[in-house]
Amino acid sequence: MAGTTNAFEMAQRQFDKVAEMLRLDPQVAEILRWPMREFHFRIPVRMDDGSIRVFQGYRVQHNDARGPNKGGIRFHPAETVDTVRALATWMTWKCAVADLPLGGGKGGVIVDPATLSTSEKERLVRGYIGVMWRNIGPRNDVPAPDVGTTPQMMGWMMDEYSKLVGQYTPGVITGKPVGGGGSLGRTEATGFGVIYTVREAMRHLGMDSSKATAAIQGFGNVAQYAAIGFTEQLGGKVVCVSYWDREDRTSYTVFKADGLDPRFLMTITDQYGSIDKAKAIAAGYKIEDGGEWIKKEADVLIPAALEGQVNADTVKLIHERVKIVAEGANGPTTPEADEVLKQRGVFVVPDFLCNAGGVTVSYFESVQNDMNYYWEKDEVLRRLDTKMTVAFHGVLEMSLREKVFMRDAAYMVAIDRVVKAMQLRGLV
Repeated sequence: MAGTTNAFEMAQRQFDKVAEMLRLDPQVAEILRWPMREFHFRIPVRMDDGSIRVFQGYRVQHNDARGPNKGGIRFHPAETVDTVRALATWMTWKCAVADLPLGGGKGGVIVDPATLSTSEKERLVRGYIGVMWRNIGPRNDVPAPDVGTTPQMMGWMMDEYSKLVGQYTPGVITGKPVGGGGSLGRTEATGFGVIYTVREAMRHLGMDSSKATAAIQGFGNVAQYAAIGFTEQLGGKVVCVSYWDREDRTSYTVFKADGLDPRFLMTITDQYGSIDKAKAIAAGYKIEDGGEWIKKEADVLIPAALEGQVNADTVKLIHERVKIVAEGANGPTTPEADEVLKQRGVFVVPDFLCNAGGVTVSYFESVQNDMNYYWEKDEVLRRLDTKMTVAFHGVLEMSLREKVFMRDAAYMVAIDRVVKAMQLRGLV
């Protein structure tokens, strides 16, 4: 999914480095380097033409010392168990750095969801729950949507689980549709959370957000609301976004020097984040090669697509004007690229802090499910802003106090919280 970058090896290398800095007990470090549990399984699905197709599925539960495992389910044709392991590990740190009472989990199915009909997708997600229902639940593991999955698919999963356990259980899944146990504000949560951390980073660096420009990789849910937040909340300009064209099987960058209109682009974008090229060109946008986003003259870079995109080669293409890299995606920057960004003095908002808005509102959704009382959207977003701002400043304070890179500081905060929980429970 990211060329030759092995996401799990990257996650382990990042962890090992900080475990050494923290002088973590090697036995404790060995527990945290690996997931507690993994499920590998096959899901037979009857297709619309009557044939049966078998899909490979995964669910990885990394650590539940602080609470139930939490993390999305990705439907992607290049999914691997190592990607799922890495994402489950990062979810543990993400929940801890945001100070949520949750652990880390992740799931995946090797499939391109765009090749399935609606009814085939429904049978596949119900089949996933049919395999996993004994090992998930509101108090042990709570899945959510991710790349290639949608709120509707979460609704089907929740329904299937409720049927199997014999009672309505909305809290088993988050990211459900509003009206079906979902929370208002969940759609915007991750992208807006990115922007709350960018806002705080700009304040720290003394930057004027109204004069700032951003270049964004991706135009899925996270990138869309990051673009909206950057323009509407911060008053800045987004000069480009990129996207994967499913027809051409290639990526493109959509560029507009005087700033693009993210809400207009959303009207010509399909559910998988592919923009209608012809309509974009007709509206005055320039279509460029998919890799051009990283070269743009901008103050802020927001990689909001897949992992490993800012690597030893591409980091050299980043414009000298860039002051902030805000990681909307999971694991977009490799350790080699981190070293270059560090030398250049670029302020990095690390992924598991930057994009924690999604899991934070997922947590809010679980709370609302438990109460059977649902908040207004403004209340959800206000609580999200508070959580993200407090988390950002906790990491920034650690970074300044220990004189370490923001990513290392985020790991230090997160690992310390998880280890303390393990000690308090007598697990180590």
